[in-house]
Amino acid sequence: MLSLEEKLAIVASFPELQRKDVSLGRINFHYEDSVYDKKNVVYHLHPNGNGFVYAEFIKGYATDNKGLVNIRDFSAEELRSVIAKSIASLTGKASPKVAEPRSTEEVEEQWLDEEGHQLTVTFVEDLWYIYAGENLDCAFETYEEVEEYMNEEGFAKKL
Repeated sequence: MLSLEEKLAIVASFPELQRKDVSLGRINFHYEDSVYDKKNVVYHLHPNGNGFVYAEFIKGYATDNKGLVNIRDFSAEELRSVIAKSIASLTGKASPKVAEPRSTEEVEEQWLDEEGHQLTVTFVEDLWYIYAGENLDCAFETYEEVEEYMNEEGFAKKL
């Protein structure tokens, strides 16, 4: 189980989230640009490591009646993934725009820049993830957004 400090570091890596301290030492993180009334992405992150992420609109998570999934035993990668998906689900962008991988070979791609740095692009469920080593760099809903980001950052797809 990740400590509170580790979870806070992961959540703080999402600049679009705003921290809100609440009672009993718990912490919420809001996504103010949500197109829905719901703004909590991380809910009641507790000093004991327990907490929740809003996942009502995300496939593959068992949520409670408030649409929350318990993140107490999530790994760092799982936590980053569910937070990225939660934020994306609150943007109101239609899911049909999500680019599906065209074949199993395209599920994972390597991209290089001129200095030899390598990023890995993967498609999992309904999002495209960009990793620098084991660290999640960012997530996108469409492959077109991935290509735009990579081009802006000076990366080219390794053939």
